[in-house]
Amino acid sequence: MRRSGRVLAGALRAMSEIVRPGISTADVDRVGEDYIRSHGGSPSFKGYQPWGADTPFPAAVCVSVNDVVVHGIPSDRIILQEGDLVGIDVGVCLDGCHTDAAVSVAVGPVSARVAKLMATTRKALAEAVKVACVGRRVRDISAVIQRTVEGGASVSTTGMRCIRDLAGHGVGASVHEGPSIPNYVHRGEGRLLLREGMTLAIEPMTTFGEPYTKRCAIDHWGACTVDGEWSAHYEHTVLVTTSGPEVLTAAPAT
Repeated sequence: MRRSGRVLAGALRAMSEIVRPGISTADVDRVGEDYIRSHGGSPSFKGYQPWGADTPFPAAVCVSVNDVVVHGIPSDRIILQEGDLVGIDVGVCLDGCHTDAAVSVAVGPVSARVAKLMATTRKALAEAVKVACVGRRVRDISAVIQRTVEGGASVSTTGMRCIRDLAGHGVGASVHEGPSIPNYVHRGEGRLLLREGMTLAIEPMTTFGEPYTKRCAIDHWGACTVDGEWSAHYEHTVLVTTSGPEVLTAAPAT
């Protein structure tokens, strides 16, 4: 999984570097798939058909623009414009081991409001990783994400919301495994203890509007916000160890 994570981090960086006005989301997908395959991996998402999906996912990378939270299908017809916010989510399988990570990338300058959403979501992921420790619980991860994004456990004091109907998950032998890792605390859920060796895909997904999604009418795969508000998404695959969390999909120091 460490090797898989290194390939994934490189692919994310390669895709992020080409994001600019005028390119298509399919261009992003092609760069990602080429990078993954040239480094000995295969794209975990291509051909993947989770429960509830009508068809297998047709691309290597989920490329989601503005109000599409996740699972956007890349297309030559979707051209990035200055001021857009594009989410790039990718999985890599190497020697039977899957990792999963995502980043939100601004297409040129974005509004202060969007920049705040990006920064807050990125901070929520960083804070969540810190509590992915042996002896903590899944709900501790959920709580720190919700607190960072919303400022409280019941009513948002920041105007930002964590998406309620999508969650992080376990990852490893399969691209999606248990446990589910919600980005907010929900009643008595999330009491599972974290144990050494668990590998978790922690992924805050946020918006300024209603915290729920609907199926995207364009491709019938993407999950859009119900009210058209833009969203941000960051994700890492994290290994739980006795000496603390290890981010397997972190970009190497340069």
